Amino acid sequence: MYNSHPQQALPASARSSARRSPAAARGFTITETMVTVAVLVILIGLATPSFREIILAQGVKTASFDVFSGLVLARSEAVTRNTTVTIAPSGGNWSDGWTISDSSGEVVKRQDRMPQVIISGPGSVTYNGAGRVTTGGTSISLMANGGRVTHARCISIDLSGRPVQKQERCF
Repeated sequence: MYNSHPQQALPASARSSARRSPAAARGFTITETMVTVAVLVILIGLATPSFREIILAQGVKTASFDVFSGLVLARSEAVTRNTTVTIAPSGGNWSDGWTISDSSGEVVKRQDRMPQVIISGPGSVTYNGAGRVTTGGTSISLMANGGRVTHARCISIDLSGRPVQKQERCF
């Protein structure tokens, strides 16, 4: 027999889905979207302060590595050239960068400015041809510029000229 009503041959679940309007099957409601966006905004608001602290801590860590490697380079160049090599802050401020130069004035390396970190230390550090510091033991202090938590590092230079880095304030 021929069935004049094709929907009657379908199961009940298929007939009910065939009757649904196409608009009911599309997307999310405006309320669902607004709730999702509100939850995302709250989560981002909670994560932002701690993320800023991570960035500040990493800035201090990077700057301390740069100072440390600059001291190692100055010591190495002093021994290699068998002459005095000085590492001095640009314009008297370590945060503005520094210059490593030998006794003839030849610049070995220049370091750029680091505005996110406060660096304080001596007027200069000079190594002799044996790789020893010509002045007494000294230290260079690094701290984050801003932030709620104190992020600090200390690089101390012993009389042999070897720099040592610690994750704490200089005393």
